[in-house]
Amino acid sequence: MIAAWVILGIVFIGVVAGIVSYNRFVSQRQMIKDAFANIDTELRRRYDLIPNLVETVRGYASHERGVFENVTQARANAINAQGPAQQAQAENILTGALKSLFAVAEAYPDLKANENFLALQGELSNTEDRIQTSRRFYNSNVRQYNERVQKFPSSIIANMFDFKQEQYFEVEEELREAGAPKVDFNAPPAVGGVTPPAAPPAAAPEAGGSQPPPEPPAPQA
Repeated sequence: MIAAWVILGIVFIGVVAGIVSYNRFVSQRQMIKDAFANIDTELRRRYDLIPNLVETVRGYASHERGVFENVTQARANAINAQGPAQQAQAENILTGALKSLFAVAEAYPDLKANENFLALQGELSNTEDRIQTSRRFYNSNVRQYNERVQKFPSSIIANMFDFKQEQYFEVEEELREAGAPKVDFNAPPAVGGVTPPAAPPAAAPEAGGSQPPPEPPAPQA
């Protein structure tokens, strides 16, 4: 009789533990969905900013058609991406296209001083920061959930009720290190709307005068 009660007690504890584990899986999966929804909200804000940014730069550099087309296409692909993995891949491409767009802006001092451009650039940078914060929160939830899917004994409940591992929202390492695309407003202005070619470093000129040439100029004919 005692043995029967012991067996019933073990079964009861097992059932309760299974219910608790199942409910925790459900809660974790919902947290992951909510976390990804936060990422999606920030991404939509980013997508809304990009057309105005492109048009602002186009007003100063209309000949850079290839850059504008790349940004527009990358934005469209990101909007249509499905799932965290595909979305992250599309975002990597879009971030690279935006960096090219900001590189174009470097050649136009008037554009870099444009109030609309400054506002858009600042809002985009803030949005990028919020995306990274949301991404870290999402990936943290996914990591905890995936660990429970794989670890014993919670893996038993995961297999019984088809709780699958979730996908991370990952950004390519070089883009993660580079951060949000920014414009260097301390860079020397370009001349005539064209970025000057890079020159080897030279000694600084003396105060009050110009730097003497390394050798006398050749006599003119």
